[in-house]
Amino acid sequence: MSSVVDWEAPNPVKENRSGLIGKPVDRYEGPLKVSGQAPYAYEVKPPSPPAYGVMVPASIARGRIVGVDTAQAEASPGVLVVWTHRNVPEQGARGTRVHPRSTSPARPALESDRVAYFGQPVAFVVADTLENAEAAADLVRLTYAEEPPEVDFRAALETATDAPGEQDVEIGDFEAAFAAAPVKLDETWFTPVQNHCQMEPCASVAWWEDGKCIVHTSVQMVKPAQHGLAETLKIDRDAVHLMTRYIGGGFGGKGQTYDELTLAALGARAVGRPVKVAFSRQHMMHGTVHRPATLQRVRLGATPDGRLTAMSLMTTTHCERDGGFVEHASNFARSLYAAPARLTGHRLVKLDLPGAGPMRAPGEASGMLSLEVAMDELAEKLGVDPVELRILNEPEVDPETGKPFSIRQLVRCLREGAQLFGWDRRNPKTGQVRDGRWMVGMGMAAAIRGNFLLPAKCSFTVDADGVITVRQGMTDIGTGTYTVLAQIAAETLGVPLGAVRVEIGDSELPPAPGSGGQFGAATAGSAALHAGMNLRKAIAELAVGDEGSPLSGGRPEQVTFQDGVIAIENRSEQLADLIRRAAPAGLTAEGEIRPAADARNWSQHTYGAHFCEVGVDPVTGETRVRRMLGVFAAGRILNWKTARSQLTGGMIWGVGSALHEGNAADPRYGSFINQDLAQYLVPVQADIGELDAIMLDEVDDKANPMGIKGVGELGISGAGAAVANAIYNAVGVRVRDYPITPDKVLYELLGKA
Repeated sequence: MSSVVDWEAPNPVKENRSGLIGKPVDRYEGPLKVSGQAPYAYEVKPPSPPAYGVMVPASIARGRIVGVDTAQAEASPGVLVVWTHRNVPEQGARGTRVHPRSTSPARPALESDRVAYFGQPVAFVVADTLENAEAAADLVRLTYAEEPPEVDFRAALETATDAPGEQDVEIGDFEAAFAAAPVKLDETWFTPVQNHCQMEPCASVAWWEDGKCIVHTSVQMVKPAQHGLAETLKIDRDAVHLMTRYIGGGFGGKGQTYDELTLAALGARAVGRPVKVAFSRQHMMHGTVHRPATLQRVRLGATPDGRLTAMSLMTTTHCERDGGFVEHASNFARSLYAAPARLTGHRLVKLDLPGAGPMRAPGEASGMLSLEVAMDELAEKLGVDPVELRILNEPEVDPETGKPFSIRQLVRCLREGAQLFGWDRRNPKTGQVRDGRWMVGMGMAAAIRGNFLLPAKCSFTVDADGVITVRQGMTDIGTGTYTVLAQIAAETLGVPLGAVRVEIGDSELPPAPGSGGQFGAATAGSAALHAGMNLRKAIAELAVGDEGSPLSGGRPEQVTFQDGVIAIENRSEQLADLIRRAAPAGLTAEGEIRPAADARNWSQHTYGAHFCEVGVDPVTGETRVRRMLGVFAAGRILNWKTARSQLTGGMIWGVGSALHEGNAADPRYGSFINQDLAQYLVPVQADIGELDAIMLDEVDDKANPMGIKGVGELGISGAGAAVANAIYNAVGVRVRDYPITPDKVLYELLGKA
C-alpha cells in the first residue's frame, strides 16, 4: 500500500496548467439529458419489443399469505406470467453467496408466504402492455392471516437495545463531569422518517442473450448490483451484464437493489423477451428504504465562560424487524467539539416497517439537528455569541482519538461566514426584529462530514484521432461524475475537453465503488488520475522511441502535454499524429487507487458553517427562509459549478428537514401516511430565498493524490439546525420535534403567551 507521502508528489491536477480544474465546466452529459438522448433505465430500448411487469404490494404490515387466487389475472388479456411465492422460479437463498468474493448476496423476490411490511411485493404480473399488466395485477386476490404490527417508534422506545456489534464510546467520566458542571443543558429532539423521493423511481429492463442476462437498472453501486443479481439467479457473475448509465437521483436509496431488478430478469427469462419493471411513486414510499426516525438526547456541561466540560449525544433509532441498519446520528459529535468528558452511542428499535437505510449524509443530517441547536441554547444560557461558543470549543486534535487533523478550517468557515452574512447585525434578544407581519431572526450552525477513500480502478485509451476515452464502472447520480472525470482526463493528458469521452455505469468496465458517502469524486477521480499518468508515460515513451517523431531521442520525463500537442521544449507534434503513425490501434493504460496505509493516522473531515435568516408569521406560524449562506472547506474543488450545486442542494434539503419533510406510520394499517409527492412535502422554489455557497481554498494532501474531498453530503449537515436557531431568534420559541410546522410554532407561541 502507498503512503500519504507518495501523494505529495506533483501531478497535472495539482499543477492545473490548462486551468480546467476548479473551472465551472458545464455538465458533460447535459446536452444529452435536455435533448432526451440520455435514456434512464426504463427508457432504454431493448433489442425487441418488451413485455411489462407490475408488482403487487402487500396490503398488511405483518402476517402470512394463506390464500392465493390468480385465475382472473391469468385469464386477463395479454397476460404472460402471474407469480406469487407459490410458483416463482427458484432463486438463491437470502443472504447466501456461492462466490465467496461477491460484494452482495442473494436477494430473492416473492420468497415466502411471510409479509414483513406494508407494500412488500407479494405477487408479480407480466403482460404484453403496461395497461394489461396493471389491470391483471388488480385481479390478483390474496388472503392474509394478519398479525398485529408494531410500527409506532415512540411507543416502542422501551424495547430499544444496543446497536448490534456496537458499544457506547465514553471518554473520561461523563456522568460525574456533567453533574459537576456549573452550567448544564439536557434536552431531547425527535426527527421523523424521511423518504428519498428521487425524481426517477427504481426501474429495470432486462433481456437474455445466449444465457447472459443483460439488464439496465437505476442503482448507485454497479458491482454489488451485478453480484447480487447473479447470486439471486444462481448463475455466474460474468453471466450478468449490468448497466446504469444515467440515474435520476439516488441519495442513498439506490445504494441497494430491489425486487423490480430480480423480477425483470426472472420475467425476461420466463417469457423469452425483454421485460420492463418500475416502482410506482406510491410503491417507492414503501418498497424502498427510508431514513429512520430518531430520538436524540443531548447533554452539555460547561464552565461559566463557555468551555465544554461534558458532552453527550445518545441516539435511539429503528430498523425493520430482520434488519440491522443504524442511523449513526451520534458519530459526528465525536470529532466536532473539545470536551474532556464525552459519551456517545446508539440504541435500536425493531419495527414492522419497510427497511431503514442510508439517506444523504446518514448520521449527520439527523444528528446535527440536535447538537447544533443545543449549542445555540447553551450559548444563550451563557450569554455568549453562538459563533464564539463554537470557536471557543475548537479542538487542537481529534477530541476522541487524539489524532491530528489532516486540515481543519472550521473556524475560518465560521468567521468568514459571519462576516459575509452580516452576523454582527443579529439582535441576540429574541422577538425584537419585525418586517411588516413577519418576525425576523438569524441562526447559524456548524457543519462536519467525514472524508473517505475507497479502492477503485480505471482505464484510459487514446485513439488515432487523439481522443481520450475514460472507462470506469462508476456511476453518476446527478453529482457530476461524468464531468469531473472528463476534466481530470483533459488536464492530465493536455487535451481539450471536447477530445474526451467518458463511459461509466457498466459492470464490464474497471470496477469502482459507485456513488455514496461523498467518496465518489475522490475515489473515482484518483483512480482516473493514476490511469491518466500511466497513459502519459506510455505516450511519452512512444514518442521518444519513434524515429518519425520530432521528440525522438528525448527523455520521456521531458515530454509535456498541452492543447492536444506533445512537446519537448521547441520540438512538438500533435498527439493524434503520433498515435495515428506509431500506434494506429490506440494505446490503453490502467490505473487504480487504494487507501494509503498511513491515512488513518490523521482525522479527516470536511467542514462548513451555515447562516440563515427567516421570517416567522406569529399569527399563522408560517416560516419563510429569507436568505441563507454556507461557507465550506472541502479540499481542492474539481468543478465549481457542480460542487456549488451539490452544496446548495444539500442546504435546500436541510431547509426541508427543518420545515417540511417527515412521514408517519398509520398504526391501523402499518403504512406510511404520505405516499406521494402531493402529500410528502419537500421545498419548492417559493420556499427558498436568497441562497449562496462559498468554497474556501483548500488542499488536503492527506486525503488522496489530488487533495480533493467530497461535497455531496456536507451541504445538508447542520443546515436544518441553522433554520431552527433562526426561528428561535425570531419568535423566542423552541420546537424540538421536527419538522417545525406552523401548528407546532403556534402551539409554543400560545404556551409562551
